[in-house]
Amino acid sequence: MTSSSSSRRGVALLLLSFLVLAYRAPVAAGGNAASDFEEDGMSPKFPGCDNPFKNVKVMYWVDGNEMNALTGITARFGGVLPVTASATQKLPAVVPSPRTGCAKDTKLAGSIAVAERGVCTYLEKASAVDSSGATAMLLVNDKNALEMMACTQNDKVPDLKIPIVLVSNSSGLKIFSAIDGGAKVNILMYTPTKAAFDGAIPFLWLMAVSTTACAAVWTTVVVGEENKKPPPAAGDQEAPAEPEIVELEAKTAVLFIVVSSCVLLFLFFFTSIWSAWLLVIMFCFSGLQGLHFVTSSLIVRVFKCGDAKVKLPLIGNVTVVTLAVLPVALFVVVMWATHQSSAFAWVGQNLMGICMMILVLQIVQMPNIKVASALLISAFLYDIFWVFISPLIFKKSVMITVAKGTEEGPSLPMVLKMPKEFDVWNGYDMIGFGDILFPGLLVAFSFRYDRSHGKGLTDGYFLYVMIGYAFGLSFTYVGLYLMKSGQPALLYLVPCTLGTITLLGAQRGELSQLWNAKA
Repeated sequence: MTSSSSSRRGVALLLLSFLVLAYRAPVAAGGNAASDFEEDGMSPKFPGCDNPFKNVKVMYWVDGNEMNALTGITARFGGVLPVTASATQKLPAVVPSPRTGCAKDTKLAGSIAVAERGVCTYLEKASAVDSSGATAMLLVNDKNALEMMACTQNDKVPDLKIPIVLVSNSSGLKIFSAIDGGAKVNILMYTPTKAAFDGAIPFLWLMAVSTTACAAVWTTVVVGEENKKPPPAAGDQEAPAEPEIVELEAKTAVLFIVVSSCVLLFLFFFTSIWSAWLLVIMFCFSGLQGLHFVTSSLIVRVFKCGDAKVKLPLIGNVTVVTLAVLPVALFVVVMWATHQSSAFAWVGQNLMGICMMILVLQIVQMPNIKVASALLISAFLYDIFWVFISPLIFKKSVMITVAKGTEEGPSLPMVLKMPKEFDVWNGYDMIGFGDILFPGLLVAFSFRYDRSHGKGLTDGYFLYVMIGYAFGLSFTYVGLYLMKSGQPALLYLVPCTLGTITLLGAQRGELSQLWNAKA
């Protein structure tokens, strides 16, 4: 086994070990976007305590410099915030004395009180701040999460005029630290409405479908069947005699889902910044390999220069293609890693992710639909359990909790994403790598099967499985629109892809061949 094939094998296994930890829902909040809150149907409603829970965009300025907006949630009681920024104004932020806001403080007049949670109830804080002449209260939670501020049947709700908003502990500490440091802080809060149309979804759909199709035909169309020597992986001395294929087995596919579930639980109970950064480092390494492979393949195909080598001290023979491509690929990776908070970081992340998935689908293969059934059905059940059933056991969705990560650390990079159009939250539409790679393995198999059995576009399976994938992804977005919440894409993709090739094979009398094929 050559060092190059070992490198690509390592990249594939590395990615497959954590790709299912990526966002399962294709559309999710990203960056400083807000998650939609729904009525819990349990907290009581009565006059004075019947406001709907709404997301709040909390904009703030430190010494005149606008900072990244925070996300909050309104209370069941109190005044109502406007829906546009132009309908309100920024006001000075003042910390009451005591900081919990449980007592009247005249210095709060005309300001937004920023208080800590604790000591007294929500209603007692709101009443004290309201009587102090404040225009609103921003309450900082003692947990790194947002919680619904409701009433109980025994509460006597005072006539509150001011809006009450709660933010997470990490968000509130940003404001506290600025005020405690002597800076002048101003705050503006409003509850923007969600845009009826999201123009980013068609582009994200096209990106996912194109990546899946491109990866399936890459070896034939780009590398060329006459060229069995793909360009060496980054840093290799010699080109391999032939690429090494990691062929999945049915038992390996099922074991992979079991191990992934254990890792998912570990991250659920021990979510931390270091685990998020570990995924970022792994993504950078895999992205570098993907960029090198894809770019080198294109250059070799166009210029026919794959065999030209130079000898470097301490390294040995290195292809000219690697010398030209690797520094550029490394530059892209480093720029993305150091500018993840940039407004255009999604471009680099998508480029790295697409190249990585193309590389993985050249190395990892499913030989038949028996293995495909084991992997995709297991992943199908994995999605359903950890998204929909896990809240019954763990009080909240394990998948969604892990996907959100921590506010302090980086967001998980294992997604393709596009900025949402017309979105005041500056969020993203996303699709997890797993929602491309898992069905992509079946799409790639169908293409190889058609080639090895002399089938054309219309009498083969590749075209119909690709159409099934496109429809499955479309159904995912329809489900997202109707249910108003993120959807596990494999819930729709598995029936539309695996179901398509199974039914078509049965109709043609070729199901047994597909089940036991070696493609």
